[in-house]
Amino acid sequence: MRLAVDTGGTFTDLIVENDDGTMHMFKASTTPGDPVGGMLNALSLAADAFGLGLQGLLARSDMFIYGTTHALNAVLTGKTARTAFLCTRGHPDILVLREGGRADSFDFAVPYPEPFVKRSLTWEIGGRVLADGSEREAFDEASVLRAIEEMKALDIQAVGVSFLWSIVNPAHELRVGAMLDEHLPGVAYTLSHQINPCLREYRRASSACIDASLKPMMTAYLRTLERRLNDTGFSGRTLVVTSQGGVMDAAAAATMPIALLNSGPSMAPVAGRYFALTDEGLDTAIVADTGGTTYDVSLVRRATIPWTREAWIGQPYRGHMTGFPSVDVTSVGAGGGSIAWVDDGGMLRVGPQSAGSFPGPVCYGRGGVQPTLTDACVALGYIDPEFFLGGAISLDHDASVQALSRHVAGPLDLTVEDAAAAIVELATEAMVQAILEICVNQGIDPASAVLIGGGGAAGLNSVLIARRLQSPGLLIPQVGAAMSAAGAMMSDLRSRFQTLFFTDSRRFDFDRVNAALEQLRAQCDEFVAKAGPGAISNSLHFWVEARYADQVWEIDVPLQESSVSGTDDLDSLVEHFHMAHEQLFAVRDEASAIEFVSWGVEVACRIRESEQILLAEPAAVPGGAPMRKAYFAGHGTLDTQVVRFESLRHGDIVDGPALVESPFTTVVVNPGATVRRRASGSLAITPGSTMRTRT
Repeated sequence: MRLAVDTGGTFTDLIVENDDGTMHMFKASTTPGDPVGGMLNALSLAADAFGLGLQGLLARSDMFIYGTTHALNAVLTGKTARTAFLCTRGHPDILVLREGGRADSFDFAVPYPEPFVKRSLTWEIGGRVLADGSEREAFDEASVLRAIEEMKALDIQAVGVSFLWSIVNPAHELRVGAMLDEHLPGVAYTLSHQINPCLREYRRASSACIDASLKPMMTAYLRTLERRLNDTGFSGRTLVVTSQGGVMDAAAAATMPIALLNSGPSMAPVAGRYFALTDEGLDTAIVADTGGTTYDVSLVRRATIPWTREAWIGQPYRGHMTGFPSVDVTSVGAGGGSIAWVDDGGMLRVGPQSAGSFPGPVCYGRGGVQPTLTDACVALGYIDPEFFLGGAISLDHDASVQALSRHVAGPLDLTVEDAAAAIVELATEAMVQAILEICVNQGIDPASAVLIGGGGAAGLNSVLIARRLQSPGLLIPQVGAAMSAAGAMMSDLRSRFQTLFFTDSRRFDFDRVNAALEQLRAQCDEFVAKAGPGAISNSLHFWVEARYADQVWEIDVPLQESSVSGTDDLDSLVEHFHMAHEQLFAVRDEASAIEFVSWGVEVACRIRESEQILLAEPAAVPGGAPMRKAYFAGHGTLDTQVVRFESLRHGDIVDGPALVESPFTTVVVNPGATVRRRASGSLAITPGSTMRTRT
C-alpha cells in the first residue's frame, strides 16, 4: 500500500493506493494546533474503511507521501527561528532594500515592509570576491569571530549567509560555515551558494535566510512526523512533497526546508496535466484547486509545468520573495471558508479572511458567526446539509441563512438568496482574476485551454468561472476533491541543480559551457545514488536562463541535448530562445545577441510504475430526494435534479440545472451546462452560455 496526504488549511486529504493499483479517497478536518494529529485522523478513517485498524493499515504500507503547509504557515505567522544574517561588508541593506517596487505606486499609506531579518541582527563580514571569482579583499576571520560572540549573547538560533559573488567563488561562504560548525555548534545555518546559486543578490540572500530560519522547526517537525508514524506501526519510506513539483525523503527535506514552502499547491498541476492529457487529449490546461482557505491556480503549458523564482510569501512587495525556484502558483483568499462581509463603504467583500476548519463556516455549528462561501452555497440549496462528507458532518442550513441575513442581506437590503448569489459571484470574479493574471504572465489564452477544477469546493462555481473565461471545456476529475494528494501519489523524486556561467551567442565558450553541464550531470548522478535506489527509471532535463543583450530578466530555455557540441547545437538553442521569447512576449529579435547566464538541470527518479489514477468506485450511499430546490442567479429557484457521482457511467449525459454529489464534493451544473462522464471517471462539462431566463 501507498499513502499520500495533503494537509490543507481546512481539510486533510488522503489517497490510499492498494496493491492492485486502485485508490481510495478520504477527508478529515485539519487540526491547526496539531497537523500530524489531523493526518492520523484521516488515516484512522481509512483504517476503519479497510477493517484493518490504524496500526494494521500502516504496517501494510511501504510508502508515505506528505504534503504540508507547516513551513509556509511558520513564515506567515512569524514563528520561525531567531535568525541572523551575515553579508559582505558594505552591503547590510540587501534584505531591507529588496528589489524595490510597490503594489500601488501612489498609495503612501502602506508602511514599508519589515525585512525578513531585522537590521539589528545583520552582521557585515570583511572580504570581497569579484564577478570573475578573484579575491579583491582577503577574508576577515576576525569579523566572523566577533559576530559569533555577539550572536551567542543574543541567543541566535539560525544563520543565513550570503556574500557577493559567492556563486562564482564560494570560498568565503564555505569558511564561514566551517567556523560556525566550530564556534556555534548546533546552530542551523544556510550558505546562499548552496541553497540557491542564482545571479540576483536579494533573492539569494532571502532564500538563505528563509531556509535557515525554518531548519530548527522543520527538522523537529519532520522527526516528530516520522516518530509518530513509526510508533503507530509504519516502517516504510517517508517522503515529503516539495514546491518544485516532486517529492524528497523527509531527512533530506529537513536540510532544505525552503523547498517545502508551497508543498501542497505544487501537486495540483501534476495531477491536472495527467487528466488534461487522459480525458481531453490536450497539453494546455488551467488547473484550479479550490480548498477551504485559498484558491490556487497553476498552468500546464505544452505538457510542462511552468516554474518561477518570484514566489512571494504574503502579498507581493509587502511580503518576502523566496527567490527559490518553485512551481508557478497564484493563490487568492477565496476558498470555501472565505468569510463574506460588508465594509464601511457598504461594499460586499469575500475573503481574504477564512473561517478555516475551526470554527469553520457557520453551518458547521462550531462557533462560527460570520457567513462564508460555503454558507452561501448551503443557503442556495447547492450543498445537501445531510450529505456533507458523505453524512459525516451534518450542516445547519438555518444557521447559514440567519448569518447571511444578519451580516450581508440585511445591510445590503437584499433577499438571502440574492445575497448568497452575490457572494458566489464575487468569489467567482476573484478566482477569474487570479486565472487571468497567471495566464497573461505565461502567454496563455484561457479561451484555448481546458479548465480543470480540483479541491473539495471546486464544483460550486467552476461552471461560472469557465463561462467568464470562455473556456471550451471544464473537467472535474473523480479524484478532484483531493487533487494535490493525487498529484503527490503520481509524482517523482526530484531535485534541481544550477550553476552560473556567462557567455553569449557571438562568442560562445563551448568548452566551459560543456564543463558546467558535465558538473551538473555529476550532481545528478550523486542524487540518484543517494535518493533513487529502487527507482523504476531516471531522467534528466537541462535548461539555460537566457536573455537578449542588455535585457534585465532571463527566460528559461530547454536544452535539447545534455551538451552544446558545435554550431548546429548552438543554432538550435538560439532558435529555441527566439521561439520561447516570442511565445511569452510576442516579439523576437534575431539581430540581437543572446546572453546565456545560468545553466541548470532537473533530475527525476520515477518511483511509481504508472501515472494512471484508478479510483475505486465508492459504494452507492443512500441519499435524499432525486430533486432539490436550488437558486440560480438570473433564473430564480428551480427544481434541480440530484445525481450521485457513483451512479454515472461512462458516456452518461446530464443537462443542467443539476447537482452531482459525492461524499467529498458537489458539482453545480448551472442551467445551460451539460455533463458527460469520461472513462476515467471525470466529469467533462460543456459550460454553455450565460443566457438567463427567469421562471
